[in-house]
Amino acid sequence: MADSQEVYDVLVVGGGHNGLTLSAYLGKSGLRVAVLERRKIVGGAAVTEEFYPGYRNSTASYTVSLLSPKVMADLDLPEHGLKIVERPVANFWPLDAKRSLLLRYGLEARCRAVAEFSEADADRLPAYEAALDRAAGLLRELALVTPPNAGRGWGELVRHGLTAMRMSGLGVDDKRLLVDLFTKSAADFLSFWFENEVVKGALAFDGIVGAYAAPSTPGTAYVLLHHCFGEVNGKSGVWGHALGGMGAISQAIASSAEAAGVSIRTGAAVEQILTEGGRAIGVRLAGGEVLRARIVAANVGPKLLFRDLIPEGAVKEQDRGRFTGLKTGSGTFRMNVALSALPDFTCRPSIGTEPMPHHGAGIIIGPSLDYLETAYLDARREGWSREPVIEMLIPSTLDASLAPAGKHVASLFVQHVAPELPNGRSWRDAGEREAFADLVIETVNRYAPNFSASVIARQVHSPLDLEEKFGLVGGDIFHGQMGLDQLFSARPVVGYADYRMPLKGLYLCGAGAHPGGGVTGLPGRNAAIEILKDLGGWSGVLRGGVGHSNKRRSS
Repeated sequence: MADSQEVYDVLVVGGGHNGLTLSAYLGKSGLRVAVLERRKIVGGAAVTEEFYPGYRNSTASYTVSLLSPKVMADLDLPEHGLKIVERPVANFWPLDAKRSLLLRYGLEARCRAVAEFSEADADRLPAYEAALDRAAGLLRELALVTPPNAGRGWGELVRHGLTAMRMSGLGVDDKRLLVDLFTKSAADFLSFWFENEVVKGALAFDGIVGAYAAPSTPGTAYVLLHHCFGEVNGKSGVWGHALGGMGAISQAIASSAEAAGVSIRTGAAVEQILTEGGRAIGVRLAGGEVLRARIVAANVGPKLLFRDLIPEGAVKEQDRGRFTGLKTGSGTFRMNVALSALPDFTCRPSIGTEPMPHHGAGIIIGPSLDYLETAYLDARREGWSREPVIEMLIPSTLDASLAPAGKHVASLFVQHVAPELPNGRSWRDAGEREAFADLVIETVNRYAPNFSASVIARQVHSPLDLEEKFGLVGGDIFHGQMGLDQLFSARPVVGYADYRMPLKGLYLCGAGAHPGGGVTGLPGRNAAIEILKDLGGWSGVLRGGVGHSNKRRSS
């Protein structure tokens, strides 16, 4: 086998946006870094691809809000071509032939929309949003720090102490709020605040995104909060679109990394992490090439890492079992469609062919709390929901580069589907995948009767497709469920929350690490800081958070 003579400081396994982020931070810090990506394009699930001639869309991840402003500033992403535009409207729920809920930006406008369903709920909305803003502010702080790591010495006791001090400074109302958010279901949490089922159903949607769970499942209140801590262009609670699709984010990070001297290789599938003396020393690629490094950073899911890439006997079986036993599966089915016309919703008819404000929103089919609950129960029992929950975005209303003039592309993020179908059925059966895709189209068509006739082409990804294409085990978009047992100091596994894995020299830098899923860049940024500490190159703060080394690049 070919064995490269050069030794890198860090090899990054997987060129998803977090791996690219880590590499850019380390490159800026003077280290010799290479990123190894299995596919022909970097970005992992944050990519833009042509799925039908002339029609391009974000293939998997599909909207912007959680991308860290700190990462954007540290890596100079706007200077590397990233431009994010805001949705004109936050979210739109078609409810039936006549009713809809349109949540615009601005508290006064949202209160007016909610008042159409409940004056009492409209009165409660300002206090509810203020409470979530406070909790989201704390979450933003915690997302930037390495979690305390149980049983790992005095340094971890200090981290525990700092976290405890931050919590002790909160008032009793905020402490109660955090307990509610970290322990309750979205349904119970929202029922404390609101009375109307439509209002509760609309707000509960964020609690099931990427969670194979019902809104009544304990822990979904936290998932709701996780989707509320983002911002776009300095505005909290705003959602946006990266011009050029989600791949534009990954391309900007890759450009920043390459400007810092990072080598990025595509078509370089890592077959195994190489070990020696209880330490990761490099990787072997699928073609047999061996690359060596002082550090290996994995931007793959922790379950996949320990199941497929770490050789037998390299770590304790008890540790391996903890990682391979992680809960995965987000109940997600992902579609992209090319459209000849915009959907014309019966409850809010179009005027002419130009987009209306609701066409630029997150269009959510999930008209009540009971609808969301039933969708999950169906999937658990039958393998998929008979009436699925769908979030549809039409990014071509904001970005003309994605489709021919007068035509459009839409992203459909669909829940719930079982990661593995029951009764001997399989997602390998194209009939299963296409039958559910037909049902998704029919479901949208019930609210916008011109929709099915306007579909020119479609791209379909079942949970199995998401696993095989992007390495998302069980189709899990978060690299592991974000339940109470897999968060903060327990993410991915208690004892290994500080990005350092059981194998010395091996680090985790993807969504399976704190602070979890979504296109944030923060797992990559935080892991880079820990690597720099361990390499002795953390000598302060550059631009408010990028570590730097005074060492010359290793040869």
